Amino acid sequence: IGVWVGVGSVDESPEQAGSTHYLEHLLFKGTSRRSALDISSAIESVGGDINAFTAKEYTCYYVRILDNDLPLAMDVVADMVTSSLVEPAEVDAERNVVLEEIAMRDDDPADAVHDLLAGQMWGDAPLGRSILGSVESITGMARDTVNDYYRQRYRPRNIVVAAAGNLEHDAVVKLVAEAFGVDGFLSGDDEPAAPRIGGIAPDVATGVALLQRPTEQANLLLGMPGLNRNDPRRFALGVLNAALGGGMSSRLFQEIRERRGLAYSVYSFAAQHAETGMFGVYVGCQPKRADEVLDLARSVLADVASSGITDDELASGKGQARGNLVLGMEDTSARMGRLAKAELVYDELPSIDELLTRIDAVTMDDVRELASSLLSAPPALAVVGPFDDATRFEAAIG
Repeated sequence: IGVWVGVGSVDESPEQAGSTHYLEHLLFKGTSRRSALDISSAIESVGGDINAFTAKEYTCYYVRILDNDLPLAMDVVADMVTSSLVEPAEVDAERNVVLEEIAMRDDDPADAVHDLLAGQMWGDAPLGRSILGSVESITGMARDTVNDYYRQRYRPRNIVVAAAGNLEHDAVVKLVAEAFGVDGFLSGDDEPAAPRIGGIAPDVATGVALLQRPTEQANLLLGMPGLNRNDPRRFALGVLNAALGGGMSSRLFQEIRERRGLAYSVYSFAAQHAETGMFGVYVGCQPKRADEVLDLARSVLADVASSGITDDELASGKGQARGNLVLGMEDTSARMGRLAKAELVYDELPSIDELLTRIDAVTMDDVRELASSLLSAPPALAVVGPFDDATRFEAAIG
């Protein structure tokens, strides 16, 4: 089961940067009914798992548990989400944990480079800021800031409960009403918040962002504007992404790793949000190979932008998209997430057959037109590695 709250880092002001994620940590620290130990031991003592994650547009608290223990799980997670105390002592103690998480991110260049690229492309717009916040924002964040954010945002209108597994819908609805109805939480007549769709896309910048680190590997991330989450071309984007960098048979993998041995990790990705998106290419390589790898990656992108993909790549991309979709539904967590996102960010829940039909409907012209517009845009570049001067990379994206 998952309790999804329609609030993420994009909802924060600059002064609140990192508060959504900070709050996610704090909701595990105790309620009037349970201590932090009580929360974890209640689930773990029956063999379950409880955790949470924060994204740019939503937060999720989830439990994986035996079907017979569903009432327990629902009661525990509802108690956390609705009745956290956010005690001052816990806020101060957890501050250090969040700062450690920021340090861990900074120590992982393959992770840090993604935040670096978002900041380069979108600047101080909400999408450009890190979900974790900054050392400065977390260090200076008062208990009242986090608690006020909690009381304002964690309301019934912003919450979706999703569940998947051996269960009955009516029984789950009854459990939700009981678990969330404590202390009048469900009183009132608020309508559910509308799904997060559309909005004004932030301005996009190009250029180079460099984070100097004494690493043995250069971490390179090219990014360009992508599609928003509900763009009808997203199915063509899935096929294009598979052909470019979605696996070992993709163009980027074959050209950079298989034929030349220039990198171990190379892939492309599409990140999609309500108002805009990003298409990116990541490569990790020896620092002395960085210029050669960037030239090669740009060459592959330019070739696909001008000439499109082959018939074999179209067929393979569709097959990969179909397989990923169907095989993903074998996991109850994926099913649960699909249900929640249909309510929070899509406003539709097409059947698997409908989605397969949309994938099959993608044509060569669809992919060619998308590639021409998407891949010909001037890119931004984020680099984490042992380099002193960002200007050395400007020619690679010019």
